[in-house]
Amino acid sequence: MHYGGDYNPEQWDESVWPEDMRRMREAGVTRVRVGVFAWARIQPEEGVFDWAWLDRVLDLLHENGIQASLATATATPPPWATTNYPEMLPQDDLGSTLWHGSRQAYAPSSPVYRRLASELVTALVERYAQHPAVGMWVANNEYGCHLNYDYSDNAAVAFREWLKKKYGTLDALNEAWGTMFWSQRYTSFDQIVPMRRAPYSLNPGGLLDFKRFTSDTLLELFVMERDIIKSAGASQPVTTNFMGFFPPADYWKWAPELDVICDDNYADPNDPESFRGAAFTRDLMRSLKKDVPWVLLEQAPNDVNWRPTNAPKAPGQMAALSMQAVARGADEINFFQWRQSRRGSERFHSGMLPHAGTNTRTWREITALGETLKNLPGLGTSASGARIAIAFDWEARWALDAPDHPGEIDYGVLIPRWHAALHRQQLLVDLVHPAEDLSDYDLVIAPHLYLLSDESAENLSGFVRAGGNLLVAAFSDVVDDTDSFREGGFQVALRDVLGVAVEEFGALVPPEAAIGGTSAGDTTGSASASRGPGEAHADVDGPFGAARGEFFAERLQVLDPSVEILGRFSSGRLAGEPALTANRAGEGRAWYLATIPDDDGMRRVTGWAAAEAGIAPVLEVPNDMVEVSCRGDVLTIINYGSEPARFAVTGTEVSSGERVSSVDLDQYDWIMLDQAR
Repeated sequence: MHYGGDYNPEQWDESVWPEDMRRMREAGVTRVRVGVFAWARIQPEEGVFDWAWLDRVLDLLHENGIQASLATATATPPPWATTNYPEMLPQDDLGSTLWHGSRQAYAPSSPVYRRLASELVTALVERYAQHPAVGMWVANNEYGCHLNYDYSDNAAVAFREWLKKKYGTLDALNEAWGTMFWSQRYTSFDQIVPMRRAPYSLNPGGLLDFKRFTSDTLLELFVMERDIIKSAGASQPVTTNFMGFFPPADYWKWAPELDVICDDNYADPNDPESFRGAAFTRDLMRSLKKDVPWVLLEQAPNDVNWRPTNAPKAPGQMAALSMQAVARGADEINFFQWRQSRRGSERFHSGMLPHAGTNTRTWREITALGETLKNLPGLGTSASGARIAIAFDWEARWALDAPDHPGEIDYGVLIPRWHAALHRQQLLVDLVHPAEDLSDYDLVIAPHLYLLSDESAENLSGFVRAGGNLLVAAFSDVVDDTDSFREGGFQVALRDVLGVAVEEFGALVPPEAAIGGTSAGDTTGSASASRGPGEAHADVDGPFGAARGEFFAERLQVLDPSVEILGRFSSGRLAGEPALTANRAGEGRAWYLATIPDDDGMRRVTGWAAAEAGIAPVLEVPNDMVEVSCRGDVLTIINYGSEPARFAVTGTEVSSGERVSSVDLDQYDWIMLDQAR
């Protein structure tokens, strides 16, 4: 179990470094990430490298028994690079150049940037591949974080090449995008530009492909660096840091390219539900590479600096969120950053070693957590044993983010809300891509899969026919993977297993806010809209009781007399019409819910579906502010609520070996029990 954070010695006089080593040992630090923003220090000008300072840093770490996760420093080019080569700078969708002076000032598709980054990584790995301090390589940093999309001429050239490879011919592209609409038909690939600002709505097929291109382009940068590192003979794992359910990068596609998954997560202390958003992203990281422990590469020791109100973490909250990550599969806990910066944009961001020194709550909690992690035994597998999965797709999110739908829904908010509904009930859940192997699960929930590929539809249908239980919720199976309607209307790809089709979507006035814990870096917000005089909700009565439906109240066509109507709308324009249906297909069942429930409705629906699939909560607890998770045979219980939680549970406490039959947890207290002993 490694423990540490970002270490930026280039920001400090060398006289401070020995104290850093002493304090790191005191805190129990075993690994630090070095060099993430050090390009300007490593390479003060083109062709010139200064290794002496980094040699001393790595030697010091090794002498003190601390490993380095050596970053490639490519996240931010120095000013000399963008001054000498201004063509490598990115542009926004209006064509304005984004200059150096901050971070990530480069066009990902720029040949100049790629050449300079390759030269830097090559020199770095040739020098340090065999250094005994280096335990892992971290390429770049948070790909796409501040520059979600680049619209520069570099992007235009690369986008055209990407499209040529995907479609082969202009005729195929024009057909997929439907460019006969609005006289958009292209007669040359050179006419195609990135999805820059236009007078009105952009082509949805073009928007979708531009987002695919952006994710692929960023992934190309990682693969470029990884291959340089591997080809130099480095045997350490190579990774980069993800950011939860981050919109621009399809982490399902990225995950196989990484040796180990890393994540950055900044739960908001102002949000009492933020631990649920954190649980979602931790489950996602575990699910991206099942059975392989992952790394929490960044979190805040205390407060951050970039929210409108940067509340401190409450006493014990940092440790509780750290142990939540361990419980959900992490084998390494880190922070941004080791020593709090005196200068620069993040000088108010907390550090493990704060400005106020070691006589502080932050330092005491940091050292206590180091001691806790040191005393943990090896936990082995990261597997949760979940029998429930939520199927979602980044491409469905990209398509839903486009304009011009019957109603606006925020997929980035709704998927964590479905997860939160299960989380409140202590129902273990994995996240899955709809085309991956689902045979380990008894229940798959597929909410709002607006875009559904033929491959995913066939996989979900096969899961049902093989005996699985599938719950599909509103605005699913609407378009194919070109964002086009299939012949025959809606729900064509899943029609055989669902037995129903949507006739009209019945958009409702959106709720004022969608409730749910925020995710890493607050990349998921709250859906909101001005309320009008139209219908704001549609009540549903079903086997789960009563639930309030939001966003859509779909009118269904029941296509087969064997389809059961389990629930009906009880209010609104569709009162009395089907709202929940069930269909037998092969050995399994498929349910369709023709609305999107509110938070309480999601809890009721998911609890009912789990019970129908024979799945019970992992543990009965006093309230839903108590979280229970499994990692193999290890059960972790954390109380995030202000009220003490006392209840019976048996197991052996993993660190002390003490046998327990009940727990008594105050707020942010936790216990980890081995139920095999």
